[in-house]
Amino acid sequence: MTAAQDMLERAAPATATRFDAIVIGAGMSGMYQLIRLRELGLTARVFEAGTGVGGTWYWNRYPGARFDSESYSYGFSFSEELLQDWSWSEHFAPQPETLRYLNHVADRFDLRRDIQFKARVSRAAWRDATRDWAVTLEDGSEFTCRYLITAIGVLSTPTLPRFEGMDSFRGLSFHTARWPHEKVDFAGKRVAVIGTGATGVQTIQEVAKTAGHLTVFQRTPNWCAPLHNRPITEEEQKEIKANYAEIFRRCQETFSCFLHTPDPRGTFEVTKEEREAFYEQLYASPGFGIWVGNFKDMLTDPAANAEISDFVARKIRQRVKDPKVAEMLIPKNHGFGTRRVPLETRYYEVYNQPNVLLVDSKATPIRRVTPTGLETSEQAYEFDIIIYATGFDALTGAFDRIDIRGEGGLTLKQKWSAGAQTLMGMLVEDFPNMFMLLGPHTALGNIPRSIEYNVDWVTALLRHMQARGLTRAEARPEAMAAWTEHVKAVGAGLLTNQVDSWMTGVNLNVEGKQTRTIARYSGSAPEYRAWCDRIAAGGYRELDLA
Repeated sequence: MTAAQDMLERAAPATATRFDAIVIGAGMSGMYQLIRLRELGLTARVFEAGTGVGGTWYWNRYPGARFDSESYSYGFSFSEELLQDWSWSEHFAPQPETLRYLNHVADRFDLRRDIQFKARVSRAAWRDATRDWAVTLEDGSEFTCRYLITAIGVLSTPTLPRFEGMDSFRGLSFHTARWPHEKVDFAGKRVAVIGTGATGVQTIQEVAKTAGHLTVFQRTPNWCAPLHNRPITEEEQKEIKANYAEIFRRCQETFSCFLHTPDPRGTFEVTKEEREAFYEQLYASPGFGIWVGNFKDMLTDPAANAEISDFVARKIRQRVKDPKVAEMLIPKNHGFGTRRVPLETRYYEVYNQPNVLLVDSKATPIRRVTPTGLETSEQAYEFDIIIYATGFDALTGAFDRIDIRGEGGLTLKQKWSAGAQTLMGMLVEDFPNMFMLLGPHTALGNIPRSIEYNVDWVTALLRHMQARGLTRAEARPEAMAAWTEHVKAVGAGLLTNQVDSWMTGVNLNVEGKQTRTIARYSGSAPEYRAWCDRIAAGGYRELDLA
């Protein structure tokens, strides 16, 4: 019996059909929300499309997948016993270890008895007459609940390019987020990787170690910075466990819940020599410091951004031997940090290997996939394996895949046809009793820190309703409009919002997502929490409660 089969046997049996709450997704959000729902005494069922818990860390099994926020700042913080019981082996843990951790959490809190695996939700419809949700799975099973909670993730819906002939390829092919559970051997194989975003970078640097030949097809280069990962020593382990309270306090204080936060100085408040020394220090330091711990004006002042962009470009030229290849790897259409910065381990050195070729797929577009490889506008290539590192339909994509219908049959997709509208990224007018744990306009950054806060906020609202005999909650339209204006205001002047990326709602692989929108919350996490806390402290006046 496989581990996955064993988990399924221990999972919740599909007998009851009526619950107080249904949670969609058994990743970190869904697992933690289940724990909190039990504390409220509510009956709950979690529906999970996969065969095990873990969400992102269940689906993304590609080689090289790992944290790029420090392991000890990433795990759950709600249980001191859990913190002391688990020891991370590396400063930035690899995917297999993270999945083991999440299974450990599921075991410790006996979560699987309320989780139904291999259960993909296809439809959820609010019923005005009975004031509840009717939830339908892909297999036709139907369930009802008072509260519908989406724990479906920000980057959970993979997208594939629309190349002619993709189904004709006779070798192995898969998206990084749908990696086979069995080992994939690259030794001696001709491998193509399409895409050089965060997952592409992690995959490329691993595949290149053993592939017979690797061809990387790059549409848009990304600015990358060194991860500087290493094992955690025994002494460091003791120090981490003794200082978890301080670690999580620091995460609460910083702009995006990482251990790094912007330097209070402006770029041009120091001399050129001081700037250079600071950039060198950041480039040599582990984690996201060079992105989120840089000078305070790096992402608002074009001249300041040009300074750090020039520095990182020089680093790329130093690390890549072929000047032509180096220039191909240096972004020309956006500055450093204005898109998500992949962290890497000797990624640029990969292109110095004789078995690696970089192809500019913007200059020579891929025309079609063939039974033996693929063709660009310039030539044909033969491959044994094609890997699509082509990203995700971010923020709203996972919602779009479910037929979610609110009052009067209005679909969420219709509601958001001109762009997402939410209250704190957690509630939507016309969709009563639907709570989104990581909806659009939620504060992101170090995701588990956002998860724990949002789950606790939703749980506090449900507790408030329980205490007063209330059974219905919905965002007021004027509150949602005020929040949307706030989201726009905190994003004004940011260079990141002037660039096409998943963070601004643009995805060239998804029909109708070629225009920038206000897709994410660009303010600080403390600002976000203060807004949410004010609503709770004021008795939830921004919600219609009944």
